[in-house]
Amino acid sequence: MHTSALKKALLILTLILSALPLLASREGGQDSISVSLVTCWPGREVYSLCGHEAIRVQGVVDGHPIDSVWNYGMFDFTEPNFVYRFVKGETDYHVAGYPFAWFMPEYVYSGRRVVEQVLNFSQDESRKLLGMLRQESLPENRTYRYNYVKDNCATRPLARVDSAATERIVYPDNINYGTFRKVMRKYHQNYPWYQFGIDLALGSAMDRPIRAREEMFAPVEMMQKVGGAHFADGRQVVSETNVLYEGVAEAVLPPTPWWKTPLAVFSALFVLSLAVCAYARRYPVMLRTAATVWFSVLGVAGCIIAFLVLFSQHEGTSPNILILWMNPLLLILSVALWIKKARIAAVVLVWYETIVTALMLIVWGFALRSLNIAILPIAATTFVYSAVLAWNMHNHKKNEEYSINGALRTGHGQRRGSGVSGRTGASKARGRNRN
Repeated sequence: MHTSALKKALLILTLILSALPLLASREGGQDSISVSLVTCWPGREVYSLCGHEAIRVQGVVDGHPIDSVWNYGMFDFTEPNFVYRFVKGETDYHVAGYPFAWFMPEYVYSGRRVVEQVLNFSQDESRKLLGMLRQESLPENRTYRYNYVKDNCATRPLARVDSAATERIVYPDNINYGTFRKVMRKYHQNYPWYQFGIDLALGSAMDRPIRAREEMFAPVEMMQKVGGAHFADGRQVVSETNVLYEGVAEAVLPPTPWWKTPLAVFSALFVLSLAVCAYARRYPVMLRTAATVWFSVLGVAGCIIAFLVLFSQHEGTSPNILILWMNPLLLILSVALWIKKARIAAVVLVWYETIVTALMLIVWGFALRSLNIAILPIAATTFVYSAVLAWNMHNHKKNEEYSINGALRTGHGQRRGSGVSGRTGASKARGRNRN
């Protein structure tokens, strides 16, 4: 009796479970999906310092439950010439859709906060957005040319949301930073060497005034502005905000000690250059050796800057005022200092570096405040080496002129003396002949 009742219960449960797909298929014409923006906080790696953004789609589509994420931040390190193409600005990223369950473990493992903003979209708008995502993720459409401030993992999802919305979305117009560089410095503040490299590579285009919308290239800034956005008809864009993972307070590295920052290191090298130049008269070879090492390092950096200015397609690499004094010519100078036949080239280059770096140091306080402050001791060190070398070359040339003039005067006197002696000897000879 008891066994029979258990069998009946199992049979009923089996029938119910087998009927679920049929019920779902009958409701296929009434799909119910929701779309969300998922914001991930910054991480420890340099490529994750500004955070990450993705689109989540969940619900029932064509009778099948889905919970997918659409990620515009996919790239492949194994692609041919990846590093060269990245420096040149020809970096190709991809969009891919995959189960949301695959998305979260990376951020949970690294302790990064993840927040979901459910969009107040109608079913038509949600299906339109999903259709756009599916179309873009096809093999022939998935690749796009990445731009870190204008076309990245945050700006792309934002643009797709704007396109799918029936009503125009109005975002808050408050400007928190004002330039691309200031936004990046906020998120790179614990990574001074990384920010220093960016400030060397990126020129004045990063310092132009930007609108509030342009600040949304950083995912966390985008999340905050989307949270305050509304449709043209007054409805809020975000209907619900969920913290998917709380994370730790700061998933990035702790602040760099001051004595390890670029400013401290290059300031120490500036003091060392003063000490070297103080003994320049006593140890001229030491001055040339130190200057050669310094100019060689700056020359290599100048080659990278010149490549970025002339050939790179990265946003903001040109114009770059640093190329006026940090350029490949410094490599020529480092060699010319040791070759006598290249003396003229060395003189011209050291005077050029002296004048240009002096002007930069003067103008910096008025017009170049966006430069990384660690560049100042670099320019000051370059000025010290080039100015002392120029002064030494000038004095050496004067000493050579004095030596030449003295030799000419001495030789002329000897010739005059020889001539008098000759004439005296000739007179004596003539006297003896007369006698």
